Order: sequence, then structure tokens, then C-alpha cells
Amino acid sequence: MEIDNIRNSIKKYYPVTDKSIDLLSKHFKAHNFPAKHLIIRGGVIDRNVYFIEKGLTRSYCIVDGNEHTTWFSKEGDITFGLLCLYHNKAGFEFVETVEPTLAYSIPINILNELYDTNIEIANWGRVIHQECLLSLQCVRIDNLTMTAKERYQMLLKTFPDICQRVNLGYIASFLGISISTLGRIRAGK
Repeated sequence: MEIDNIRNSIKKYYPVTDKSIDLLSKHFKAHNFPAKHLIIRGGVIDRNVYFIEKGLTRSYCIVDGNEHTTWFSKEGDITFGLLCLYHNKAGFEFVETVEPTLAYSIPINILNELYDTNIEIANWGRVIHQECLLSLQCVRIDNLTMTAKERYQMLLKTFPDICQRVNLGYIASFLGISISTLGRIRAGK
């Protein structure tokens, strides 16, 4: 099983031993998703967490019939439906692959059992969720305090190859700007 990106990402957040990662990964189910595949659908309960080994996804919600990109997940990241994970309820977000993606799913109930029985996995889970919450909060504050150009520059700093991997419309949506505004920012105008 190929999980080098996942393994490295887990260890980046918390010093989990290979033995514990192997315990986690023995419950993985491999998925080779094509580009534009919906992994998670709004309004549908999905009781899995997805670990991305190769590829890229975007999370989005639909408001007044329009898609609004809320997040990107790449190699080593995890993706899931928030309400599904925390409250066993159908959520509002969709998760779609942007490019062909190798992901591994683990049922939430199995992951919760591992949290109960393995302190390393439990601590990694706590830390990764803290980091996700912090990242979401930073995006929210950035949207309130930074110009569109500054938000774009921050995105490039944290995700340097995003423009080569993602439709610019998705980036504009994530930044909360129009595609024409993004074009002007990219052109340096």
C-alpha cells in the first residue's frame, strides 16, 4: 500500500510511530477517483474520513445555485464532511476531485475506536483538527482584513502550485472574488 505522503503528513503534525500508522492504515480502503468525481455529497451522510495520497480535492457548498469553494485538500491531507464526522448528520458541503486522486477511506467508527485505544493516533487526531480549525479561522480573518491581492499572495505562499492544478474559477471562488478580479491581480494590475 502506497501511503508515503499520508505517513509524512501524519508525522508532520504529531510524532506517530510507524507501528501506529500501520495500525491505522490496515483499515484503509483504496479509491482511485477520476477527476471531477464527487467523493462527498451535500445532504448525504458519509461515515468515512478520506486520506489523500495523490491528487487534489476541493470542498464547496452551493448557495443560491452557485458553487462556493471553501477548501482545497492535497497530498497528505484529509477530507471529510464536518457534520458527518462530528454529529452523524448530512452536511452541506460537497468534496470533488480536481484531478485523478488516490485516496484511502477509513470508517469514522473505526477511527474513533483507534482514538480510544491508541494515544498516538488520538493525539494526532486532536492536533490535526486543531490545525484545521486554526486554518479555517485564519481564512475567515484574512477575508475580513486583507485585500484580494493579499489573500491571493497568501494562498500562493501556502499552496505554490495551486494555479497549475486548479481551475482559476475555483481559486476566485475560494478568495471570494470574481474571475476578472483574479485575472487583474495575476496580471499585476
